[in-house]
Amino acid sequence: MVDSLILALVLAQSGGLSVVDVHTGSGPKAVNGDLLTMVYKGTLKNGKVFDENSNKATFAFTLGAGEVIKGWDLGLVGMKVGGERKLSIPAAMAYGDQAMGEIPAKSELFFDVKLLRIDKVGATPKDSIIDLAPGSGKPAKNGDPVGILYTGLFLNGVKFDSSYDHKDSSGNVSPMNITLGEHRVVPGFEQGIVGMKVGGKRKIIIPYGLAYGDKGIGGVIPPKTDLVFILERKS
Repeated sequence: MVDSLILALVLAQSGGLSVVDVHTGSGPKAVNGDLLTMVYKGTLKNGKVFDENSNKATFAFTLGAGEVIKGWDLGLVGMKVGGERKLSIPAAMAYGDQAMGEIPAKSELFFDVKLLRIDKVGATPKDSIIDLAPGSGKPAKNGDPVGILYTGLFLNGVKFDSSYDHKDSSGNVSPMNITLGEHRVVPGFEQGIVGMKVGGKRKIIIPYGLAYGDKGIGGVIPPKTDLVFILERKS
């Protein structure tokens, strides 16, 4: 019940930055050095939206490293996964006297942000696996050929690829055929298939270190992006 209400706590920060927790989330608090994956909407004082990513790729950055405006580096400290906040950021902690795209110079900025994931710098990357259907037969192991149907999502649920979208001339969907251990796909994808049985379904979350790393890929996967795949083993 409390989680659905705007908490009555407003934290005043130096320079006029203000933070309102809408939902507190759960788990460890974000500290400087953590990689945070965010969904956000940014508006000007007149309510005009100048940027948001709810319908596109998530955004990841290292807290406290100066990769974002100062208002974000200060205003997101202490957030927990699933937490939502409203930030009011004075121009001095945003872009100051400089105009930036649709943002006029000397603009106070307002953000609605949600923290989707915290990756601890230096932690050993590992897939998170949720079995959705068990399947039958022998579990897949390295060296086995497998046929996999997949849907790839960002942490906010936005799809970036799916085998169901790649149909032949007859409208049929074919699984992607790989041999485990041949490294034809990113490491986290292979790791997520190991142990699956034919007919089995899984949801896996791949940390960016086991996906496309610090660089991402083309204009599809941004740098340092954790990925979600829904997998179905067909053979």
